[in-house]
Amino acid sequence: MNATQPNELQSNELRPTELQQLAARYLAAWNETDPVARRKLIDDAWAEDGRYTDPLAAVTGREGVDALIGAAQAQFPGLVFTLGPVDAHHDIARFTWNLGPAGEEPLVIGFDVLVADAEGRIASVHGFLDRVPGA
Repeated sequence: MNATQPNELQSNELRPTELQQLAARYLAAWNETDPVARRKLIDDAWAEDGRYTDPLAAVTGREGVDALIGAAQAQFPGLVFTLGPVDAHHDIARFTWNLGPAGEEPLVIGFDVLVADAEGRIASVHGFLDRVPGA
């Protein structure tokens, strides 16, 4: 077993602040309505073979993520995602998010777990829906 001192980072670990920033970049892509700008955000933040899974969808690759976000924006036009607290360690971040009209009560509340790769890009996101309209 390769033991390290508490709070000592391994070479492939990201700092919690880096994971918080990655979570913010992740939601920025969900909020970007310009397809070209959104794709740039996805290309910058996601690994080429990144995977996204939630109760309603499962996609692999940047193309799949881009298509999923575009479909969600079409389903929920004018709504914005806001990031809740981020708890992070090693290469993993968990966080809540809200989706609703800017500055108003959210319509949807979720919880995601993001896993980063060694390059600091999103390798996978595992999403959970805590509150959805009509559920």
